[in-house]
Amino acid sequence: MNDLETLQYLFDVQGYLVLENVLDAEQVVALNRLLDAHLPPAKGNRFGAAPAGSGFLDWGQPFIDLLDHPQIMPVLRFRLGDCFRLDRIYGLCLRYGMARGVLHCDYGPTSPTSGALPGQYHPLRDNQILNGFVVATWNLTDAGPDCGGFCCIPGSHKSHFKLPQPIADRPEQAACVIIPPARAGSVTLFSEALTHGTTAWRGHHQRRALLYKYCVAQMAWTNRRVQPPPGLTRRQQLLFGEPADPHRFFPSLFAGVDQVSGL
Repeated sequence: MNDLETLQYLFDVQGYLVLENVLDAEQVVALNRLLDAHLPPAKGNRFGAAPAGSGFLDWGQPFIDLLDHPQIMPVLRFRLGDCFRLDRIYGLCLRYGMARGVLHCDYGPTSPTSGALPGQYHPLRDNQILNGFVVATWNLTDAGPDCGGFCCIPGSHKSHFKLPQPIADRPEQAACVIIPPARAGSVTLFSEALTHGTTAWRGHHQRRALLYKYCVAQMAWTNRRVQPPPGLTRRQQLLFGEPADPHRFFPSLFAGVDQVSGL
């Protein structure tokens, strides 16, 4: 089920994908050992965020290697095109009993800036962004329905209506909100236009995940930039470029690169 045509279809329909076994057991162990050495004292659920220097990319080569991993690049390409950039990164570390987050999306009628009214059709207007960001969440411990983690409303990235308040208030009681299984070594990719969030964590192990947020070349979330760490390949360097018009001022990430993937 990992052929590119199927993945493209499922991402388009669902707004998210879970790719299993992208990292092997040794890679997962190596990343977790690096986190053991760098995680701050337990004061919150985020760590290693950037824009703020290079964030967790400064913690070792295995974090850098995930920037353009060959199994995520084809998916990013059919969602964002040939020209896209790394906009933000941060890690999540959840411990037993941590509360859920808020269901949200950053684009579309439910976004804070849309002005859409509940129950009213939200038409597309000039200069409104309805998509353009894709998140790659690298799962370093098991997550899913039994313990919690990433949750979403599949297909909500295509909705023309604002999220109803009863679902927003009680997502754990809404059948439309699902928690996809995501085992250690998998990567969850999703559109920021998808209504998504983080459930209360019920696992007795830590939830550990690394979030890499990519956007089309001409967009940016903030006026600050993630600083590139040393030792990047040429393609990785392009991911840290300033926002610019694709192909004219921001080059393709795939020109001259072997396009055969491991999917």
